[in-house]
Amino acid sequence: MLRRLPLLCLALLSACSDATKEQPGNAADGSAADTSSDGSAAASGDTSTDGSGSGEGSAEAPQLPPPGPLTFGARGSLTGAAGRGSFAFGAATAATQIEDQNPATDWFTWTAPEGSGGLGKGTFVGDAVRGYSKANDDIALLQQMQLDDYRFSMEWARIEPARDTISEEALVHYDQLLDGLLAANIRPNVTVFHFSQPTWAHDPRDAGCTNGPSDTNLCGWSSPDASELIAELAEHAALLAQRYGGKVDNWATLNEPFNYILASYGFGVFPPGQSFLLSDWTRLVATYRNFAAAHVAIYNAIKANDTIDADGDGIAASVGLTLSVIAWQPARNNQPSTDPADIAAAARMDYAYNIFFAKAVYEGGFDSDLDGTFDEQLPEWQGKLDWLGLQYYFSGGVTARTQAIRQLGLTPCYPPIDFGSCIRPEDNTHWVPEMRYAFWEPGLYDLLVAASRRWPNLPLLVSESGLATHEGQRRAEHVTRSLEQIHRAITDGADVRGYYHWSLTDNFEWAEGFGPRFGLYTVDYTTYARTPTAGATTLGEIAAARTVTEAQRALMGGLGPMTPEPPLP
Repeated sequence: MLRRLPLLCLALLSACSDATKEQPGNAADGSAADTSSDGSAAASGDTSTDGSGSGEGSAEAPQLPPPGPLTFGARGSLTGAAGRGSFAFGAATAATQIEDQNPATDWFTWTAPEGSGGLGKGTFVGDAVRGYSKANDDIALLQQMQLDDYRFSMEWARIEPARDTISEEALVHYDQLLDGLLAANIRPNVTVFHFSQPTWAHDPRDAGCTNGPSDTNLCGWSSPDASELIAELAEHAALLAQRYGGKVDNWATLNEPFNYILASYGFGVFPPGQSFLLSDWTRLVATYRNFAAAHVAIYNAIKANDTIDADGDGIAASVGLTLSVIAWQPARNNQPSTDPADIAAAARMDYAYNIFFAKAVYEGGFDSDLDGTFDEQLPEWQGKLDWLGLQYYFSGGVTARTQAIRQLGLTPCYPPIDFGSCIRPEDNTHWVPEMRYAFWEPGLYDLLVAASRRWPNLPLLVSESGLATHEGQRRAEHVTRSLEQIHRAITDGADVRGYYHWSLTDNFEWAEGFGPRFGLYTVDYTTYARTPTAGATTLGEIAAARTVTEAQRALMGGLGPMTPEPPLP
């Protein structure tokens, strides 16, 4: 996931400065916020996706399941009717974030030192956590936790390092990885595109594509005509489906499309480094449309080429999409707000961030002005979604009092961007220092229930959820509390069929480098040894029993204080 949106919003500072000139009550340094001693100011509270969150400690409906153990069903079909009531415990990774020997990806070029032909942006990805070399070792970690599923991506740049040049060595590697997983009774869920692509898809060294599309630079998703790139990605997806369809039934097309386009083409902090959010809104929206068309093309390619039912559920290919979701809460002057303008702003942000993209490819149309209504009907896109993955990390405030994103008429809380939108957590142990946001448990319930009510026939999966921490007990608490909220959503009618913890191991966290630790297994970056955290132990115990016990809930569950985060190393 793009887990640290605050970093992106440095690009908004100039816009927010202009906005605050219109609102003299706000300080450009964010001093209006009531921040804690560590400088934290983040949203928390029970939020709903219509912007009407009741806030932490509400006297409304209980925010936890009733006392007692929480039992989950056996693993079943991700999308078939018989799979309702089933549940898969899993973990997730992404190729660029874990794999070594990966020089053909745009992230390698983006982060490599300038003296070696790269652009020197941020921390060099290098060999990441050597997940390519240690793939079999990592399968053993999944086995140790007795997990059902493993979600991972196959690196497009490794398989096709130059346009139309396919690496049989890479294909054999992923064949062997799948064989190892299946031998361990671990079901694969393969992501086709997870935040990275070959440099020839859009070379960040020539982001403006000076000479137009070529075999070494197809000009990317922002190209006025992205049809060649869409066709290439569909061809890649077809290859994967043909090669691995007898081993893989569950596929994800794109990971977090809203975040990926925002980071790569809105703010320019991911490769290729283009920044259209403030300078060319029309082009940014067109880039989203290109990416939605790519999802449809991948979906169609997999459906046409994966014709083997590998897991015996009667469905050869279940093709989904994973979305980052945030529980947006109306805010004003750094407090929860009941102002109708802020409630409406939170609803607009919820639509843009949590709904807009999935609605396009499931309901069949494109909403170019993000007003909630299609202005382009695309029946050929309708129904191109078999399951939906939600990826939840935090809650965030939204205010209409300032308008950093003028096209939406709002400012969301993206520290250090604040201007009245950020709400201090009532319990500071929910603060995640390295990410500068607050984890709030019931937000996951709210988002699952909202998606279920919007699309009642669409199976849901928590395809990522995790916590950046150097304290294993906090991770164990996060696992327990997330499963409490998922169980609560299932009880209230949401068709949630699994939970994949992010991440199996520590990894390269994109623009944040190697600092944040999300792994169930922590990685020693000198030896690359993996060591289980308390989170791995707890998730393994729960998965083995398919139950969160009453004792686990008493020790690690609930909504109260978490184990404090130790000082950062």
